[in-house]
Amino acid sequence: MGAVQGVVSLCARWLNDKSMKAIAPGKLILSGEHSVVYGKPSVAMAIDRSVTATVEDSDDGQISFELPDINERDSFTLLALQDFKRRTANNYRLFLDGKLGIRDVLHKPVDLFKFGFITLLDGMHRKLDSGIVIKLKSNLPVGSGMGSSAAAVLSELRALGHYLRVDFKPEWVYEFSMEAEKLQHGHPSGVDSYISLYGGCAAFENGEAHAVPLPRMQMYLVETGAPDATTGECVVQVKEQFENDRIWNDFEDVTREVESAVRQNNDALMRSLLRENHRLLCRIGVVPQKVQRFVQDVEAAGGAAKICGAGSVRGENGGAVLVLADFMPRTLAEKYAYTVSPVRGDPLGTRIV
Repeated sequence: MGAVQGVVSLCARWLNDKSMKAIAPGKLILSGEHSVVYGKPSVAMAIDRSVTATVEDSDDGQISFELPDINERDSFTLLALQDFKRRTANNYRLFLDGKLGIRDVLHKPVDLFKFGFITLLDGMHRKLDSGIVIKLKSNLPVGSGMGSSAAAVLSELRALGHYLRVDFKPEWVYEFSMEAEKLQHGHPSGVDSYISLYGGCAAFENGEAHAVPLPRMQMYLVETGAPDATTGECVVQVKEQFENDRIWNDFEDVTREVESAVRQNNDALMRSLLRENHRLLCRIGVVPQKVQRFVQDVEAAGGAAKICGAGSVRGENGGAVLVLADFMPRTLAEKYAYTVSPVRGDPLGTRIV
């Protein structure tokens, strides 16, 4: 009898102890970074790098956030988070008015997740019966153009929504994630959030997306290091210099051909287009000189390469670089102290695991 009671008690604890886990992939832009901000098309794919969020019960009545990758943990009351939301929304308005830089809207990495949490809780008109702990772990490099912030927020929102028993509606999750992305990037295009949410590969234009087959070409991801400039800073500087430039038409032409090359699985055409895209990115000043030298070496060996995010307007690091080649460019990467690994597409997007 005692053994039976023990099993029943254990099962009851399992039922009462809610723990939800969600995963959201990062992304690579195949063509159209920066130009998408000006209504031009882009093509992006979800990749096999991701962020995992876990939501668990807590007995202390606090809302806690754990980011073990950067050894950060903070706890807050709901009242404190409501106040934080108001202050952060005011900071963003100051940014829109030109009175505050985008880097000053949020002050710490945990701020993004605080905002994501309270935005969903308020937006869904939900209440908490106890404290919770939200844990986020990532194998996406931060600030490298791979959509790490969008993936992190989406995994958090998906896990939290499941924890709160909210009916999953992708359009709601997308809307809430974009509210958080604005604080990180200023004027996000929505590409990062869309691709991480839905997975696969898609072409974007004027806020609309349509599916494109995941590329079947051999691709490699080279990590050149986190840029010194944020995505928001890069977007702002490029806008100041090139907002009305005809170069965006050149980006558009390349991107439309990239979509065709992916659909046809035309490796030779894709390499040619990546080289042209790289040159356009150099012209708008977002490819550091060191990264340009690496790309030149890849091209000399018969491959093609380009940055896959905002790049950087200062420093030597350019974030993620996509390489198409018949060989893994390990020797070239080591020459520049970069890391390289094969990369594949993720067809699933954000999901409960």
